[in-house]
Amino acid sequence: MLGFTALAEQNSRLLNADPLGIPIGLELFTVRNECAQDFPGTLAKVAVIGYKQVEVFDFYGRKVSEVRRILNSAGLVAPSSHMLPYVLRPEYKAPELKSRWAALINDAVELGVHYLGGSIGGVSNTNPLDDYKRLADLMNAVGEQCNQAGLQFAYHNLNVEFREHQGVIPYDWLLQHTDSRSVQLEIDCYWLARAGKDPVEYFHMYPGRTPLLHIKDRKPGYAPTTVPDSGPGPFTEVGSGVIDWKSIFAAARSGGVQHYYVEQDFFDRPVFESITISYDYLRKLHQ
Repeated sequence: MLGFTALAEQNSRLLNADPLGIPIGLELFTVRNECAQDFPGTLAKVAVIGYKQVEVFDFYGRKVSEVRRILNSAGLVAPSSHMLPYVLRPEYKAPELKSRWAALINDAVELGVHYLGGSIGGVSNTNPLDDYKRLADLMNAVGEQCNQAGLQFAYHNLNVEFREHQGVIPYDWLLQHTDSRSVQLEIDCYWLARAGKDPVEYFHMYPGRTPLLHIKDRKPGYAPTTVPDSGPGPFTEVGSGVIDWKSIFAAARSGGVQHYYVEQDFFDRPVFESITISYDYLRKLHQ
């Protein structure tokens, strides 16, 4: 049993812990331009801000072993990677998709991540539901491949999957027609909220299925839409927008969240200033 002093110290650590007691992570897509110019230097700056974990987005022409060395040198851990090509690209044929995913899985294993994420690449305007059915089959297959390699596949949503087709919400349909053991979720809170949905609702509907979160915020004054945003527009630093982070983190454990990553697609101010603002907000957000 803990003595009074040890118990007080433990409680103090918990009170000063990051949300969920999980280190704050950064999705490296956020600093993609900076990484392209100076990958080691950018990771060093990310670590100085205080980030402990990152989600790898690109290798920038480097071998996996070199990327792993650079991460280690910066003192950063990469629990997951979210890599191109996207899960669904209508122009790709089955053999090409299979070979591309085999390469991604091999790279993920060598990098030492546990989760491999993927997003939708696009659907046709003529038969979108057929594409989503194909996507469900593909994700089940890719997820099984990942499981066999000791990885976990996690599907990353945008907002287009919430565009209704013939009375069907594709995102809901995909979750109902994929195996939760093979296909888990990387919920992007911005894109889900942008479509007028609440991440907390999905934590409750699919408990334990969301190990990964993307944390980015939306400015006020933007109506829900299933059309992707481009340019600075609605994007803002975490804690500076309208998304209710306290309720999301309060429910995150029920969703199965293990890691979360700050992400911002576009900026109104210098990128390192933005990711510092987001980090500082999350650092002070206690449960």
